[in-house]
Amino acid sequence: MQFFIDTNIRNYYNINRGAVVLMNGTNREYKDRLFKFIFGNPDNKEWTLSLYNAVNGSNYTNTEDLRFNTIDNAVYMSMKNDVSFLIDNTINIYEQQSSFNPNMPMRFLIYGGMIYSKYIEENKNYHRYSSIQQKAPTPKCICFYNGTKDKDDRMTLRLSDSFDGEPDIEVRVTMININYGHNMELLEACKPLNEYAWFVDKVRSCQKTVETLSEAIDAALEEMDDGSVLKPFLLSNKAEVKRMCITEYDEERTLSEQREDGRAEGRAEGRAEGRAEGKEEGILSTLVSLVKDGILTFVDAAKRAGMSVSEFEAKTGLKAQ
Repeated sequence: MQFFIDTNIRNYYNINRGAVVLMNGTNREYKDRLFKFIFGNPDNKEWTLSLYNAVNGSNYTNTEDLRFNTIDNAVYMSMKNDVSFLIDNTINIYEQQSSFNPNMPMRFLIYGGMIYSKYIEENKNYHRYSSIQQKAPTPKCICFYNGTKDKDDRMTLRLSDSFDGEPDIEVRVTMININYGHNMELLEACKPLNEYAWFVDKVRSCQKTVETLSEAIDAALEEMDDGSVLKPFLLSNKAEVKRMCITEYDEERTLSEQREDGRAEGRAEGRAEGRAEGKEEGILSTLVSLVKDGILTFVDAAKRAGMSVSEFEAKTGLKAQ
């Protein structure tokens, strides 16, 4: 099966995710989410293996059985998925989402195409033109949700829900709610996941009593049990952890506000043009904010807007440094 990614799909992600910056990270050094920083780290493969065991009810202990094949900086859309790895003849594609996104199956379709293309190229025993059925690892698609909106412990998201007709392609994504207090049997089976869920929940709780998110992160780390397996790792990488948490939080909040502004403007206008303009203005406003905050360079922002530097200057009034 071949996958052709064109500008229409690129535009779909740009508009429906609020800004392409969400797909390509937020600056050159700290592109990853905290979830990937923990569970997609080759130096901590035992945590990834523990997560796999908890999800699948298995008991693998040899980290050498696990091989990462995460997509980083893919050619077509500068996309990168959180965690992907091969083990026990399964390709496991894991994503973490801090906001509910029913369009995750489309992202998994694209990730899957890229991952399997890479797998076939590297596996010389797979003969794509053979008249004999070729076997390949089974895909397992998991989305770990820890947003603030209440969702069921488990949901199945289907690509077919995106189409009006009966499609010839289907992708099923299991969305698992990992907010602290949900799916406790799963959390208890994976100590790093349990501590990650606790940390995210504690940061949110601490935000109610301190002035900044940075202070909330400090407070959560202070309260974290000294016997925690994650605490030494988070403390030794505190700067990166803060940057990733703050960036993810600011992006989600800003883009949510801009999407709502765009929807409100579209409703007030009552025309498709108004809705499109509202979304475009929201995207540009978000990119300008990220440039002013030092998260994106001016040139990167222009690229993500699909504009030249001069066009971006004219549209936003922002001047290149």
